[in-house]
Amino acid sequence: MSKSYPTVPLKPLNLDPSTITLRVRNHFEMMDQRRSCRDISDRPVPKEVIEDLIRIASSAPSGAHKQPWHFVAVGNPDLKAKIRAAAEEEEKSFYENRAPTEWLDDLAPLGTDWQKEFLTSSPWLIIVFKKLYDDFPEGKRKNYYVQESVGIACGFLLQAIHEAGLVSLTHTPSPMNFLSEILERPQNEKPFLLIPVGYPKDGAEVPDLNRKDLSEVSTFL
Repeated sequence: MSKSYPTVPLKPLNLDPSTITLRVRNHFEMMDQRRSCRDISDRPVPKEVIEDLIRIASSAPSGAHKQPWHFVAVGNPDLKAKIRAAAEEEEKSFYENRAPTEWLDDLAPLGTDWQKEFLTSSPWLIIVFKKLYDDFPEGKRKNYYVQESVGIACGFLLQAIHEAGLVSLTHTPSPMNFLSEILERPQNEKPFLLIPVGYPKDGAEVPDLNRKDLSEVSTFL
């Protein structure tokens, strides 16, 4: 016999259309200012802030409510140094040996290279792991739509970081297996995304980017 979750009443905000329009517009204008930032200060960020950011990320929907994610928040300088050394080793090999010319050409305007100072300057690194299955004493239980679920949780996290007045960067050194080894994560978890979090350095600059027009990214039928 299948089991059902107990239910509770939904508590909608019941906003009038004009309020919804204003809230959505304000939210867009706030999010339109979000940029990936590589110049991250070592200015401390309270652990409690990181805890609440992870709580927000964990509120994301997931396939069959399996919540197939685990967040490792690293503030320890020695661990951050180990992660940076391993990441730069992978990135150096990628940039110098494995990256296609087209990829390097697309990256060139952003001024990125294999050196990742933000991995040690940032007060926190949040490493997001995807859980392919849950490992219980009675055996393994499969998780569903893992990639999609963890991706949505990361979106929640990036938005919350920006709304907190902090900056972040999505970093995906390839391959990322060294994160599992350094952080001693179990076999059922695989690294998904590495997100440095902190305040921008004084005078930090970001590329002056233009987003695609709504007409280029949407179709209304």
